[in-house]
Amino acid sequence: MRIGNTEIRPVGGGPGCLLMILLSVLASVLLTVLVNWVF
Repeated sequence: MRIGNTEIRPVGGGPGCLLMILLSVLASVLLTVLVNWVF
């Protein structure tokens, strides 16, 4: 994956990239639930 002239290589190739995406989605959902629960 390229952003401008920087090459971004996900750790662990394909599965690692998928895992990172899943983790970020999970983290954002958890954060949203936490923010709604606190406020």
